[in-house]
Amino acid sequence: MERRIDRIYRFVSENANVTTKDVADSLDIQRTNASKDLNLLVKEGQLSKSEGRPVRYFVSTQSVEASFDGEVPQAQKIAMEPPEKKILNQNTGNVFTQIIGSTGSMRNAVEQAKAAILYPPRGLNCLITGPTGSGKTFFAHAMFQFAQTEGVVEADRELVVFNCADYANNPELLMSHLFGYEKGAFTGADTEKDGLIQQADGGMLFLDEIHRLPPEGQEMIFYFMDHGTYSRLGESGKNRFANVRIVGATTEDPHSALLDTFVRRIPINIQMPAFSSRPAAEQIDLVRVMVAMEANRIQRKITLTEDVVRSLLGSVSYGNVGQLKSNVQLICARGFMNHMMQEEIPITLNDLTEGIKAGLVQLSADRIKSTDISPYLEPEMVVTPNEIDELIKTDTYELPYNLYDIIGDKATLLKTEGLDQETINHFISTDINVHLKSFYKDHGFTFDTETRLTEFVDKHVIEISNKIAALVSERLETHFQQNFIYAMSLHISSFLKKIHVGETRETNANIREMAKDYPTEFAVAREIRRLVEKEFQVVIPDSEDYYLTVLLVSLREDQSAGKIGVVVAAHGNSTATSMAQVVRELLDVTNIIAVDMPLDMHPRVAYEKMREAVTQIDEGSGVLIMVDMGSLATFNEEIEKDTGIEVCTLDMVTTPLLIEAARKSSVLGSGVDELYESLQGFRGYGRVMQEKSEPQEKQAILAICASGEGTAQRLKEIIERPLQQRNLKHIEVLTLAIADIKTKVPAFKEEFKILATTGIMDPKIGAPYIPMEKFINQKADQILDELLLENDLSEQKEVVLDANKARELCINFMKESFTFINPNKLIDPLWRLAQTMINSDGDSSDYALMVNFVMHMAGTIERGILQQPLKIDEESKRIYQGVTDNVVMNRGLNELESQLRITIPTSERYYIYQLLKNNEEIRV
Repeated sequence: MERRIDRIYRFVSENANVTTKDVADSLDIQRTNASKDLNLLVKEGQLSKSEGRPVRYFVSTQSVEASFDGEVPQAQKIAMEPPEKKILNQNTGNVFTQIIGSTGSMRNAVEQAKAAILYPPRGLNCLITGPTGSGKTFFAHAMFQFAQTEGVVEADRELVVFNCADYANNPELLMSHLFGYEKGAFTGADTEKDGLIQQADGGMLFLDEIHRLPPEGQEMIFYFMDHGTYSRLGESGKNRFANVRIVGATTEDPHSALLDTFVRRIPINIQMPAFSSRPAAEQIDLVRVMVAMEANRIQRKITLTEDVVRSLLGSVSYGNVGQLKSNVQLICARGFMNHMMQEEIPITLNDLTEGIKAGLVQLSADRIKSTDISPYLEPEMVVTPNEIDELIKTDTYELPYNLYDIIGDKATLLKTEGLDQETINHFISTDINVHLKSFYKDHGFTFDTETRLTEFVDKHVIEISNKIAALVSERLETHFQQNFIYAMSLHISSFLKKIHVGETRETNANIREMAKDYPTEFAVAREIRRLVEKEFQVVIPDSEDYYLTVLLVSLREDQSAGKIGVVVAAHGNSTATSMAQVVRELLDVTNIIAVDMPLDMHPRVAYEKMREAVTQIDEGSGVLIMVDMGSLATFNEEIEKDTGIEVCTLDMVTTPLLIEAARKSSVLGSGVDELYESLQGFRGYGRVMQEKSEPQEKQAILAICASGEGTAQRLKEIIERPLQQRNLKHIEVLTLAIADIKTKVPAFKEEFKILATTGIMDPKIGAPYIPMEKFINQKADQILDELLLENDLSEQKEVVLDANKARELCINFMKESFTFINPNKLIDPLWRLAQTMINSDGDSSDYALMVNFVMHMAGTIERGILQQPLKIDEESKRIYQGVTDNVVMNRGLNELESQLRITIPTSERYYIYQLLKNNEEIRV
């Protein structure tokens, strides 16, 4: 079905010199709509209008004197069609004409691509740059198809695609994939193999994420670009030839992410525009194309209300066209589920997720964008199957299966099982989310960012924040960042939680002074406070007006300088990156950087990475380092000394704490010290409860190990995380050495109610004993819930261990608890040592002892790396040396020292001896 504006254009092109009344009467549309569209066409230069009254409209190439009955030649009609319609309806053999914006925002990119492909004699290598989801891979495939159409590349060739990120950490393997290898070039190279360069000979090689190529890889590629020759891995001399056009793609700045010598050899840099920078007409046409693809898939007409289109446009942020496509697929799948038995699929706001629906508010808050889009919108967008004759064959964001077949089959199956429609819809909705999230997570974005927000914030708070967004948009003549709702939701939730726990805060003098400079925002902040008070039936101190004012000022789009930098560092291959990604999705911030620390990373390398991150993220206001373990916090002073940057370090980082840090770090007028202090008192984003908590007696959980400083300290960290999340400040975790049980426990009992004990042994002090493997193998928060509810802990599911489970438990504990040791490499020698030391009949309890021993030894080795061994007094040392001559333990430890090239000092051996002696398992 044609758009209204296109019907009007066609009518004028066929009937010159028409009036607004002629158009309205002939096409049966309202005169005001006809007038609006006619003037829009004049503004775009597609129509002209006469002087005087009545105003007559005609195509720019026609004359006023043209006959009303004159026929416009067909060729002229095609030339006069709006560019968007030409893209959708014509198949000229030029693949670039099928790309939305080929005569608009993409025009320069298309011209560059044509030049790169057709330039004699072998074309030019080029680089496609642009943000995530902007269509770089899609455009590379379009270039390849254009090359085939023009006869530059043979029709039977295929585009060779290689993602450089797949082997970024293994340069040798990466080079073998690109250039091939000779037999015997490396272990496992039993036969020779051609590389991707050879496969692409006579065609095109697309290197995605080219910035992930290591420097040596870039050098080999640019040598090939210069000479057209290369060698396989294991060959000497550059004696192989290939004719390959190379197209690279990156989201990074080429001059900072690639070698200058490499960039100089790529003469053409094609920049893909972000979705937000595209004209309104293109954005709407992109929606139409995405919906048309879904209509083709299900062979049904799909209609979208105007508000649905607005929601889709407003929901696109960092993910660009790729994110738009995922959102369209989601709402079409939900619409299909809700109207499966109908010939037409009508999609309304009810078919949208909360995250996409929030796009309507986002768009309304952006007055400029909303005004630009309005002339192109219709009350209903109608898309029919086969509206697009041909699409580019390969699309990065194209699902590799028919989601609608899955929905239909699942619905039929559930119906035969006798389920009602509501239950069926619930199951299928879950399936849709699972399928789409599983597919799109590989592209670095999700289609429902607000779902993430509901993990931290009550839905009622989010609803109020949407109201506040509308209020602020109406009161203040300024444009706010897209993250307004997320930042406001988190701010409101945070101070409501403070009110609930009875905590007050004094207004910082800098905050007050800053707020005085913004009287308009201060008035709006007061209005926001009163709205929140009314909605949640709470009394909010007037001082909150100042903080709300600063928040409103800070969320302006042009506020970017002077923020506090945030570095999150955590051990593991992607722990820190995953946490940072959640924060960026929610808050759209740029002042946060992640440092992942693989378990085998040397401490000095870890320090250098953190120092580099601090230098990179600093904007002059200092940097907050957030780490997952206290041992990383020791870098604080050294980094500050080396860089001259003011640094504070906060440990025990969690995702909600990182979100709060990112939110507060963006607020102007606060310093890194103030940020650090405020985060120490962070209470989370939980629901606001009405009842007040009564003072509670001090309680404790005892964690016991041989020294009181090794395994016990790790257990303390595991248990304290859920305690902090629940704000249970009256419960402490105390560590205790075996030798101190008799002397220290009575004092502990006087000061605390002992809730439970855990660790390498049961001290039998009248409190429940929870084996340490339960805390490690199960969720600590669940065990604490049982404990606090005074349930019978003996009824908990027992952790039954065998050799495999015990080894896995040890590996997981080491990964979670230590930073500088490699669990996968240590487990075998430590397990062999445990088997030597501990008598085992294969019982679960024997394996528990072996687990205790391995964990203690892991702590011993980590302390050795940090040069922080445990200490003992001279008397204990003398007694120990007198009783441990020639025992199996010392022989085993000596062998371990030799194997790992480490030294285990006498003090550490003393505590290992105590551990084994306590369980009466030492062999002599």
